[in-house]
Amino acid sequence: MPVTVPFTVLIPARLASTRLPNKPLADIAGLPMVVHVARRAAQSAALRCVVAADDATIVEACRLHGVEALLTRADHASGSDRLAEACALLGLAGDDIVVNVQGDEPLIDPRLIDAVAAILHQRADASMGTAAHAIDSAADFANPNIVKVVLDAHGMAHYFSRAPIPYARDHAPGSAWWQAGQGAPAGFAPLRHVGIYSYRAGFLRRFPDLSPAPTEQLEALEQLRALWHGHRIAVHVTASAPGAGVDTPEDLERVRALLAG
Repeated sequence: MPVTVPFTVLIPARLASTRLPNKPLADIAGLPMVVHVARRAAQSAALRCVVAADDATIVEACRLHGVEALLTRADHASGSDRLAEACALLGLAGDDIVVNVQGDEPLIDPRLIDAVAAILHQRADASMGTAAHAIDSAADFANPNIVKVVLDAHGMAHYFSRAPIPYARDHAPGSAWWQAGQGAPAGFAPLRHVGIYSYRAGFLRRFPDLSPAPTEQLEALEQLRALWHGHRIAVHVTASAPGAGVDTPEDLERVRALLAG
């Protein structure tokens, strides 16, 4: 999916983390994790990759390794709030496309970044873009830590949930009903949401002013706020699962081993 317009990658980085303190600065193969993320993002077609940090130590670590970074307020409630401030600080125009790459994704595929930017450009009726891939495990389908998304007929997000959606009424709980012969609709498979987003900068700046949605609060999924207020989210379905993210010390050791190899 070729990118035909310029876009900017913004990488939110927050020093505090319940499960992994100082996560952006965690050493992986001699570099802070956030630097690995920025270098992967720089392999995309982005014109610019900028880390939006909540602490000066992150900014300094990035600059030491040639990564552009800016300091944002420490009291933002979410990553999208932080990116909204970054858009203003960078002076991005309302129609400029921004891709939010999470600061704990050191194995992010640059082609996925390009695809998420491209799908938003192609869909003028969408305020956001994101990605998903097919679930091939009943355990993943049932796992509340794996977010699912259902699409509409036009490839837009219909709903996101931590629950197994869509629920297959006529199949036993936990059955892999999407497999051949299980009675799933032709060409249909449950989809795992991938936490990467593209926005138009103008919408991103307005997003923090939208009131939180009841569904967002129940599911703890911020993207439901956009759907609740009538905005549409275009979804790029990728054939492969994304690289491993880092949420826990165990994740960090796994990624260290992968990059060391």
